[in-house]
Amino acid sequence: MPSRYTAHVVQSMNEIDAAEWDACANPGVPEHELNPPAPNRLADAAEDRCVEDAAARELEQSKHEVERFNPFITHAFLKALETSKSVAPRHGWTSTHIVVKDDGGHIAAAAPAYLKMHSMGEFVFDYGWADAYQRAGVKYYPKLQVAVPFTPATGRRLLVAPGHGEAARRTLIAGLRSWREKIEASSIHITFPTRSEWQALGASGFLQRTGQQFHFINKGYADFEAFLADLASRKRKMIRRERKEALAPGIEIELLTGSAIKESHWDSFFLFYQDTGARKWGAPYLTREFFSSVGATMAEHILLVMAKRNGRYIAGAINFIGKDALYGRNWGAIEEHPFLHFEVCYYQAIEFAIGRGLARVEAGAQGEHKLARGYGPVPTYSAHDIADKRFALAIDEYLQRERVHIDAAMEEYGELTPFRKGP
Repeated sequence: MPSRYTAHVVQSMNEIDAAEWDACANPGVPEHELNPPAPNRLADAAEDRCVEDAAARELEQSKHEVERFNPFITHAFLKALETSKSVAPRHGWTSTHIVVKDDGGHIAAAAPAYLKMHSMGEFVFDYGWADAYQRAGVKYYPKLQVAVPFTPATGRRLLVAPGHGEAARRTLIAGLRSWREKIEASSIHITFPTRSEWQALGASGFLQRTGQQFHFINKGYADFEAFLADLASRKRKMIRRERKEALAPGIEIELLTGSAIKESHWDSFFLFYQDTGARKWGAPYLTREFFSSVGATMAEHILLVMAKRNGRYIAGAINFIGKDALYGRNWGAIEEHPFLHFEVCYYQAIEFAIGRGLARVEAGAQGEHKLARGYGPVPTYSAHDIADKRFALAIDEYLQRERVHIDAAMEEYGELTPFRKGP
């Protein structure tokens, strides 16, 4: 067992050995699990995995803790963000990753970290905190962000390699705090960690924040029809009608993964993404080069859902495939058609996840409209280390009230799910 750990700051994923990083990020994943098999129904296993609604929500929580492969914390994904210039100082994201090495010089732990000059692309909103700092004449930026940029998906953030445990994690947290102090950042923000990390960070003095998303939980359904059968009659009819009307104008759906995804597909998808990005954020976060990069290095972990009308692609959504989950990320369209967004982003994702035997679909941030379409409320987490103790006290009081509100909203959403009540 190593006797000494030291924390280091690394300015680029190019400077980090990919195998060592991935051994921390997704430890113990056999090679055949990194390249998932073709979709199948897993009908026999479905009966064994069938559980009630309440148990399924509890299962969803545990799945975040045992995720066997998360694509977003891989070296390939984080490197693609940097090499494509999607993440760059000129965009307000400066890579400043923290790695912990053992006394043999090997990486024992790591955290994807960025020096931030704004609060965009994070999906855990602290604009009010920044305003309060400004009104008090104190600088809020820069701040230190531990996250996967532009990606509101829960996953490990304190990446500790097997065999290194708590001592390496404590060194990693201390390294983050030491670096924050050295660069005179106002705070550290660790967004979308797992629940167990959130609890450990709370024990280490971080302020704890909760949020909420809507996820589809696969209760061992044999197919999409089995999922529909679990819904109240009115919701079942609504979804069937929406799926039919979405394709009524002669629209066809293509599901592409692996080598089936060509550069021409990325060309079309990037047009869709640009249109949506321009309307939502003013400018898209991801560059065209990013999609080519992940397409070249992670194609087996990508599901591209494309809609075509009269031989021309008109809409699409990109999803990333984990070992236990399908992660819906970006969507766009160059033609408006009723319910096409729901079909491409939600119903196709559910159908794929059921066919692949995945435990859940995470469809990104926000969106109460997902509730009526089979997605239920689940909590998300973040942890915040505020250097100024006066602000830390005020923010902590705010977060305590916010957590009560989030809990109440989750309970209310849980009563509004479209699933059948009773036997």
